[in-house]
Amino acid sequence: MNFKTFDLNLLRVLDALLATRSTTLAGQRLALSQPAVSAALARLRHALGDPLFIRQGRQLVPSDYATSLQAQLRSLLEQTESMLAGQPDFDPGASTDCLTLSGSDFYAELLMPRLARHLSRLAPGMRVQLVDLVPDNYVQSVGESGVDMAILPATETPDWVEQQRLHGSHFLTVARADHPEIAKAGHAPGEVLPLDLFCGLQHALFSPEGKLHGLGDAALARIGRARQVTMTLPVFSGVLNAVSQSDLIALIPHQLAESVAPRLGLSLYHPPIPVGPVEIVLVWHKRASSAPAHRWLRDQIAMLMAELDTIPSIGCGAAAEPGLQTAEQAT
Repeated sequence: MNFKTFDLNLLRVLDALLATRSTTLAGQRLALSQPAVSAALARLRHALGDPLFIRQGRQLVPSDYATSLQAQLRSLLEQTESMLAGQPDFDPGASTDCLTLSGSDFYAELLMPRLARHLSRLAPGMRVQLVDLVPDNYVQSVGESGVDMAILPATETPDWVEQQRLHGSHFLTVARADHPEIAKAGHAPGEVLPLDLFCGLQHALFSPEGKLHGLGDAALARIGRARQVTMTLPVFSGVLNAVSQSDLIALIPHQLAESVAPRLGLSLYHPPIPVGPVEIVLVWHKRASSAPAHRWLRDQIAMLMAELDTIPSIGCGAAAEPGLQTAEQAT
C-alpha cells in the first residue's frame, strides 16, 4: 500500500463496516449510499491486499486481518475526533451523556444511592448505568463490552488501561444473629471467631464465576487450614440473604457488612486470620482519559468512594486466636 496516496476517509468506512457488518447500515451511519460504501470497500480491499469481509448470508463477516485492525482503528478515529474537536469546558448541568459503569452489587448498595443524589443536584440530565462485572474478563470489559469504566480489586492491567485507587476493604465474618453454633461457643459480636469454629462452619462465597475458593481460602491455605465452602452466589446480596436465613457464614467487605447487618439481622465478627485489606480501583481505557464527561464522572465517583475508605467500626486488627500465626507471619 502506498500511504501517500491512500484516502484516509476509507478508514471511516472500514470502521463503520466493522461495527455494522453491513454496507447498508454503514452507509446510514456515514450518510453515504450503499453503492458508495461498496465502492469504498473495493478500494480498501485493493489497497490493503485482503478481502476484509466475506459475505455470509445477509451479513458481512470480517477476515482475521480486518478483526485485528478494529480496536486500533476505533482508538485512532476517536483520538482524531478528540484532537479536532478540542476540549470544551464541561458543564455537568447541561450534560446528557450516558456512561456505563461495571461493578459488583456492592456498588449498587453503597455507591449508586450516593451517586444518584449527587447527580440529581449537579448533572440531572446525565445517565449512568451499572452493569455486572464480566466474569473472568473484568479489565477487558472496558475495551470490548461497551463499558466506560469498571470498579474492581487492584490487579495488573495492560498498558492501554488507566486506573485510580478508590478505597480499601477489610473483610468481616457475617452470621445470623441467633446462629446456634456461635451462640453455643459463647462468642459475642465483634469478637474473633476461633479458627476451628470458623473452619468447621459452612460458608457462602461471593463468586460471579462460581469458583469455590476466594481470598479467605488463600489466607487459610498459607497456615495449612481450609474452610467448607458449600454455596457460591454471583452477587453479595445473595450471599447476605442466604446467611441471614441459614447457618451459613461468609466473609464480606466490612463497609457492606456494616451497612446491611442491622437490616438483615446479622452479627459481625473478625475472622481468625487477617483477610485483606483489598485495594479497590477504578479502571478505564486510555482513549477515554481526556473525554470531559468521562473525566468528570470519574472524579465524582472517586470523591464519593473516599467516604468508604475506612476501617471496620468493630475494631480493625483485633487479635487473632491466641497462639495462631497471622497470614502475614505464615508467609
